Amino acid sequence: MENYAKRLILIAAVCALILPATAMASIETKSWPASEKAELFVKDTVVIGFFASPWGTGWTEDAHLHDYLDRAKATGITGHSMTLAAASHNFDQFLAENHKWRSVMAQQPEKYTFVRSIRDIESAHIKGTTAVIWNSQTSTILDGDLKKVATLKELGIGSMILTYNDLFRAGSGQLAAYNGMDIGLTEWGKAIIDEMVKYGIILDLSHTGSKTANDALDHMEKHHPGVPVVYTHSVPAGLYKGEINATERGCYRNIPDDEAIRAAKTGGFVSPTFTEWMMDGVWPDDITPLQAAQMIDYYVKLIGVDHVGIATDDMFTTAPTMEFVKLNPSMYADGGYMTDAFAMGATGCAELAKILPAITDELWKMGYSNEDIAKIYGGNKMRVYQQVWEGVSPAEHERDLEERYLLRNELRQRWLNR
Repeated sequence: MENYAKRLILIAAVCALILPATAMASIETKSWPASEKAELFVKDTVVIGFFASPWGTGWTEDAHLHDYLDRAKATGITGHSMTLAAASHNFDQFLAENHKWRSVMAQQPEKYTFVRSIRDIESAHIKGTTAVIWNSQTSTILDGDLKKVATLKELGIGSMILTYNDLFRAGSGQLAAYNGMDIGLTEWGKAIIDEMVKYGIILDLSHTGSKTANDALDHMEKHHPGVPVVYTHSVPAGLYKGEINATERGCYRNIPDDEAIRAAKTGGFVSPTFTEWMMDGVWPDDITPLQAAQMIDYYVKLIGVDHVGIATDDMFTTAPTMEFVKLNPSMYADGGYMTDAFAMGATGCAELAKILPAITDELWKMGYSNEDIAKIYGGNKMRVYQQVWEGVSPAEHERDLEERYLLRNELRQRWLNR
């Protein structure tokens, strides 16, 4: 596989060629109208999203990142899990990416809270800052050195994916599995998992081939029972079977129902992603709030309201990504699935700031209570975060949940009225 840094440079060059600097940051995404009640609910609730938009792809100028996160904060989104590394990134490239993000955020330090515990997330909610949670979508950043797992924890990595799409030392990603190369979890992959559990980094099985994912779940159940496993951004494969022109499974990045069920049984969560091209191209144009609510509802009915989250996997803008795919077909050997899905309808990413209040209205129409929605938007993640990062059991978390909720809202009102 080519050096990932070269890819980033090429992506940045493509971005500069095809889009003016002012045209970035989710330009394709619609803003959906919502009730005032829904807008207030989102502002009052701890909301934790997920997006993947590395420097050079989703944003190429400092203002792109600031503007995107300012929009999210104005909507009331508490924070996001943000991807720092993916594919075959090595440790030096991870550090460079980390520095780029941190240096831009350091321009306006009063706006950001870097998360190490759920108290940091609650503090961000109270003060109106953006909670920054780091995610890695690859374990190649370890450079073959297990000691770096502890270092990643100190640098703030909250969750990590073992294999991103392709074939790696730890196992197979979903694209490799799609092409018949799912080798399963390797001994190296097992060793990484053991270190992640030891230092409190959440195992994320998004983008992981099914055999590798199930092997990882087997390993967790045998050696680390009770430790949650998550899918931070994975579309349910069973959702599209009745849609016209849908393939049996949908996008190869989608996960079978049995994997979602197994993750829930560990105590973890599964978050559907509101990225259109992963929906087989059967839902044209932008994903609607109703369709996003249907994705959430599908998972709730499958695994229960206590094990569902939200994610967008937002790329800020799809144009440079698609141009890069066209220029590098060998990196996306999926028989044209990705480009076809975009051509059939995926014109943008569902930016959380522009769609979440409207999703809230749709969930209310479906009969969801405020308590249920609060769990989906952030509460379930907070429970898993506290268990893995801090060693707090789910029972202990539940016992002080109401007290923390009341205190958090009281402090937030004091802060707003100061």
